[in-house]
Amino acid sequence: MISFEIGGGRIALYGDPAAPLWFLQMVDDHDAGLMESEAEEIAGLAGGTGWCLAAVPVKDWNRDLTPWPAPPVFGKEPFGDGAGETLRFLEEVLIPEVETRFPAEGRRFCACGYSLAGLFALWAVHESGAFAGCAAVSPSVWYPGWLEHAAAKGCRAQQVYLSLGDKEEKTRNPVMRTVGDAIREQYRLLQEAGVSCALEWNPGNHFKDSDKRTARGIAWLAGRCGF
Repeated sequence: MISFEIGGGRIALYGDPAAPLWFLQMVDDHDAGLMESEAEEIAGLAGGTGWCLAAVPVKDWNRDLTPWPAPPVFGKEPFGDGAGETLRFLEEVLIPEVETRFPAEGRRFCACGYSLAGLFALWAVHESGAFAGCAAVSPSVWYPGWLEHAAAKGCRAQQVYLSLGDKEEKTRNPVMRTVGDAIREQYRLLQEAGVSCALEWNPGNHFKDSDKRTARGIAWLAGRCGF
């Protein structure tokens, strides 16, 4: 693992920085602690060369990954509208820095993430043409207004991987309970739009094996976006 500092944060890299395929994953402290095992899992599934996984730290999880304000679902902390700023950082700061530091001809980037970071990855590929693919693992597609937005905007990436735990929709929380139907609808929208996509169901709830689940999504992308 190597790292470099940019924009007040340190980006940790796993794999080959000179590779033509990069996966940008937004992470909190918990995710960051699992990146080593996630990278090992990716190598086991997709091989150890041809890709680089970048762990991009998120300062304010509930604000920096959400596109518009929404009321709290757990606790008292509401959601914000910082996703646009985060996307601008990726497009205007991080990606140009990567191309300067580790030049490679025809490089492709994919947006990846778990939970709210999975929602951000989906939102990013609906907003921007900077990404060839997306791995949205247990994404927060229950987010108020998301499906309407996705239907109106359309996806700009060619490859999208979705997954969800088979117990995630079996909860007492009335908002979270919609996640199963929401991800089925997300999958349908992508299929109707002609996007190459997959929807995988994993055993367990939202908190089980996030590193292994994310690795499977990234390996799926590597097999379709790689060279």
